Amino acid sequence: MNPILFFTAFLGVFILLNMYISKRLITKLDIKEKHKYYLRIFLVINFLGIIGYMIGRYYADIPSWLYFLFSLPIGILFLLFCTAIIYDISRIVLHYSPISQKRRNFFKRSLDISSLLVATSLSAKSMYEARYVKLEKVNVKIKKLKKHYKIVQLSDIHIGGLIDKSFIHKIVTRVNALNPDLVVITGDLVDIDLIHAKETLDELKGLNSKYGTYFILGNHEYFHDTKGIIKAVKNLGIKVLENENVYIGDKEEGFNLAGVYDVFGYRTKTYVPQISEALHDLKDSPTVLLAHQPKYIEEVTDSVDLMLSGHTHGGQIYPFRFLVQLAQPYIEGLHQHNEKLQIYVNKGTGFWGPPMRLGASSEITEIILEPAV
Repeated sequence: MNPILFFTAFLGVFILLNMYISKRLITKLDIKEKHKYYLRIFLVINFLGIIGYMIGRYYADIPSWLYFLFSLPIGILFLLFCTAIIYDISRIVLHYSPISQKRRNFFKRSLDISSLLVATSLSAKSMYEARYVKLEKVNVKIKKLKKHYKIVQLSDIHIGGLIDKSFIHKIVTRVNALNPDLVVITGDLVDIDLIHAKETLDELKGLNSKYGTYFILGNHEYFHDTKGIIKAVKNLGIKVLENENVYIGDKEEGFNLAGVYDVFGYRTKTYVPQISEALHDLKDSPTVLLAHQPKYIEEVTDSVDLMLSGHTHGGQIYPFRFLVQLAQPYIEGLHQHNEKLQIYVNKGTGFWGPPMRLGASSEITEIILEPAV
């Protein structure tokens, strides 16, 4: 997509959100006009922060503390918008409720106060939740598997902005402490111009596992220098699975590990996922497939036992979850897709946009593959 068109559309959406918040929340509050004025000034400052975020992310280098401040307004605005919708509905219901005017006025004042408190509290809580990356542990039973294997899955790290060298160093240290058999990174690793990401990427050289680290493209790699990112990742000693598979483990006791390009390749006509190529010439063993977006599962054949995905961020900020569900069949966790095929969706190790998460913590996933008895 043309950057200027994206920038214009992006800001246009947030202008509409600001207008809704101003007209349907701030205007309806039973507070002094000067306080409404201050709230509208806050919306303007918040919107300028969004512009600063766009400029800082894609067009300029800015100090990390300033980037942090510029990152917050997107999340704050979205939570305010959700609050405004709930407030608007509640206000209309209250208006038509068969109660006395005195009681209606009391409930209206309570609604005004609680709406502002809820928006403020949720914003603070989401910033707090984004500070921690949880370790999620899951056991997956696989038919025909001969022995246990430990996979550590990372996904949607989104190097760039606040996801810097220090963040990756901490992730690498935690992964190595798990002593995995292999590490997989299921896309959206780089989300900035490669020239600015190389120093942070180099931290991934420190990943240690018995059978190595494997990576597949996510949709955000298509927004930058896709070819350059693949080359840079390979230079780290990480195997990039490009519609292909490898065999993991000891002879006759291991499993096939396959990986495909992201479905975004259908739009760009480059780096297009090909399941037939990825599953070509498999050994007679179980197969684990890496595919960035959960919706790719509709193209998966019965040759696959487990699919590992990311992309959804678990919704990242909870109300987003309902939008994600419109596009993806699974949002997070382990699911039995059909009689043979299972899927695990990682909620993301980093975050995109605001350093905020609400009801969808960042995660490192420890997956234990075990024989199904």
